Amino acid sequence: MKVTVPEGKDDFLYNQVAERLEQQIENNTLKAGDKLISLRALSKEQGISLSTAYKAYVELENKGYVEARPKSGYFVRYKPAQRLRKQAFPQFSTAHAAIDVDEMVRQVYRTLSGEGMVRLSVSVPPVELIPVAKLNKALMEAIRQSPESCTQYEEIPGNINLRQQIARYAFNWGGNVTADDIITTHGCMEAVAFCLKAVTEPGDIVAIESPVYFGIFNVIKILGLKIFEVPSDPQDGPDIDFLEKSLQTVLIKACLFVPNFSNPTGALMPDNRKKQLVEMLAARDIPLIEDDIYGEMYFGKSRPKTCKSFDKKGLVMLCSSISKTLAPGYRVGWCIPGKFWDKVISNKITQTVSSATPTHAAIGNFFETGRYDLHMRKLRKALHTQSLRYIQAITEYFPSDTQVSRPQGGYVLWVELNTKINAFELFEAAILQNVSIAPGQIFSTDARFTNYIRISFGSPFTPHIDAGLKRLGALIKSLE
Repeated sequence: MKVTVPEGKDDFLYNQVAERLEQQIENNTLKAGDKLISLRALSKEQGISLSTAYKAYVELENKGYVEARPKSGYFVRYKPAQRLRKQAFPQFSTAHAAIDVDEMVRQVYRTLSGEGMVRLSVSVPPVELIPVAKLNKALMEAIRQSPESCTQYEEIPGNINLRQQIARYAFNWGGNVTADDIITTHGCMEAVAFCLKAVTEPGDIVAIESPVYFGIFNVIKILGLKIFEVPSDPQDGPDIDFLEKSLQTVLIKACLFVPNFSNPTGALMPDNRKKQLVEMLAARDIPLIEDDIYGEMYFGKSRPKTCKSFDKKGLVMLCSSISKTLAPGYRVGWCIPGKFWDKVISNKITQTVSSATPTHAAIGNFFETGRYDLHMRKLRKALHTQSLRYIQAITEYFPSDTQVSRPQGGYVLWVELNTKINAFELFEAAILQNVSIAPGQIFSTDARFTNYIRISFGSPFTPHIDAGLKRLGALIKSLE
């Protein structure tokens, strides 16, 4: 049961104390089963009030690090999970060729609507974490303030207020853009498709990270392009050194990467590697399409930079949306296409002409009033806590040789199982027990990653989720 901690002027102090204790638990200085000092002793030792000491322990309890035992005090319950090691890129084998990745994806989506299903395979914000009433209010305000009640086409680049707000938010990731640099779209994937079409012709080669969200390689294939997969580490993202060597022999026309909290690994490319990537591609005049859809979902103290923030030649085309942070159904996305602005706007005119007027105006309003900032602070805190609770459950219920990613943001965990496990067969068996997961095979073009699964921690950690993870862990043990 989650305890609500009231906010006050000592928030900074209790967070400081809680973070230091987190570190001691994470590095195993404090081990599972250890008793923490009493509230009174913590208060005296740290020079804080009893109220602040209590808030610190409740914060740790909400995150699953400690548990309160009646009349006994607080005890460490968190056992650090085995982190994913730097993985070797799985080699293609003839066994993969018989597996239809597209059919796997269809099966995953077909199984989401079953009654009582524990949906660990969906990386979207659940209704419980969406400020529905405030969104409704923003939509009504947008319609009421519009002279035509949002019934007419928007100007082709998109709603001007929304673009101004996006430009303002760009400051957080080191961007220096104006509303005129931005083009709105129906979600992030449309932005990605427009950018790809702007810089490639059918038959060109596009480099992507692997593993990667299946929607990315699907849109590349639909455009008649060829894919070059770059191995990606679950911690640091795409292997830039591998890419640099490959550029000597492979005619890569464009790159498409997700540097911040990539799906499915949750990897965060370090800023120095982002800079290196941008400079390396700029020296060869190769465009970089940057999918930054998860960039605002960071768990640390500041938003990570984007590759776009290091762009000096206009070759980085940043794409994003609110589909993962606020309202997937509103279909509000955008791109900042740099020197390719004219080509992207031509693609938009040909494809959609105009973005949806009511929802884009509503999100512009939602940003302008500060509601988005407030929502994101709450969402980031909830997701961070949920990630820890899911990891703890996986550590408790899954086999001891399981390796789990430790993302610093986003929605997903990349889980490595024993090589005896076939992830798609596990998916099929788990569905029979009302648990839906995403098998690793669907995150590459040729069904690699056979012993990996992706688990989304987007849904609040409830007894229903806990029971589902417990069933899944027992199933994995039975298959080893």
